[in-house]
Amino acid sequence: MFEIIINNKEEEKEILLLENGKLVEYYIDEYNSIRRKEGNIYIGIVKDIVKGMQSAFVDIGTEKNSFIHLKDILPKVDESKEEINQNIDINNIIKKGEKILVQVKKDSNIQKGARVSTHINLSSRYIALMPNTDIVTISQKIEDKKEQERLIKLVKENLSNGNGAVIRTSAKGKDQEIIEDIKNIEKKWNKINLAYKNNKENKPKLISKAKNIIEKMILDLPEKTIQKIIINDKKEYEKLVKEKEQNNDLKEIKIELKDKEEIMQMYDIQKEVSKLQNRKIWLKCGGFITIDRTEALTAIDVNTGKYTGSKNAEQTIYKVNEEATIEIAKQIRLRDIGGIIIIDYIDMNNIENKTKIQKLLEEKLKKDRTKTQVEGFTKLDLMEMTRKHVCSHKE
Repeated sequence: MFEIIINNKEEEKEILLLENGKLVEYYIDEYNSIRRKEGNIYIGIVKDIVKGMQSAFVDIGTEKNSFIHLKDILPKVDESKEEINQNIDINNIIKKGEKILVQVKKDSNIQKGARVSTHINLSSRYIALMPNTDIVTISQKIEDKKEQERLIKLVKENLSNGNGAVIRTSAKGKDQEIIEDIKNIEKKWNKINLAYKNNKENKPKLISKAKNIIEKMILDLPEKTIQKIIINDKKEYEKLVKEKEQNNDLKEIKIELKDKEEIMQMYDIQKEVSKLQNRKIWLKCGGFITIDRTEALTAIDVNTGKYTGSKNAEQTIYKVNEEATIEIAKQIRLRDIGGIIIIDYIDMNNIENKTKIQKLLEEKLKKDRTKTQVEGFTKLDLMEMTRKHVCSHKE
């Protein structure tokens, strides 16, 4: 069972997700920071076209102009089946001063503006709606072939013409609930699209705000698995109680108000939270991992440390790598590490052991509620994987 803790401080809000009393996700929402925009939908105005890069800068009303690439303007295609035609001149697709409907796919940072796309994605409980495409795909976490076929058929039969979807893991075993879900999310899209078409002003405008961290948690986690939400702020508590009356997803969740000092001592998790700033994480066997984030990627290094193990060197190395894999999957989720992740395991000569480590990593990452992709060992014997942020970085 899951519990959500919202710990309001003077300058920030800590949001913690606990599974059976153990911390599995942790986020900080700073009150004075510019709010995250990933997932927001805007009416944008094309400001400049950079032909050499097949890209454009789009004003969405933020301090920095956002960036869009040609492939995010052209109709969405299934890249596993067909290639995008890169020979198309972007000047023939959009014009300077043109109004376009875009969604923020990656937040801005100090150096760059946000990355946007005309490929809108609207998440609901059982599907993520993709307007203006006929692509229907399914979560890799649903492995049963018959269930895959049933869900794809059901969704295709109930989607309106011109809409595609990604079928989420939570759709497994569902039927009528999916049909209702499709109706509701398509209704939301129709309102957004109508607001865009009816807008006569030639200036940027926010027309749909993305869900906040707590809303995303409630939507992403399996139904009836969130036991309660514990909060230490009276105003926010009252707001949630009022929202519970109108939101079906909150109906069965208990909402509790606790004292500021009491809330972080309930599960003795303050020590666990403080460890999240550490670069080095010790393993029970005596080995350790280090986590180093750069703008381009995150590098995770595995070391034997104090572990001497058995006389069999290969078995000693496998033991450390095995324990490190479990901890890496845990830390990636806890720290919400996204983008390219490179894991430098201790070199293994046994190919079978390498395969077992990769399978273990894939298995442990199934608990993560965001998309992960394990690419496997490279020629340099580095494990390569990618992960999508649950919560985007702040500006």
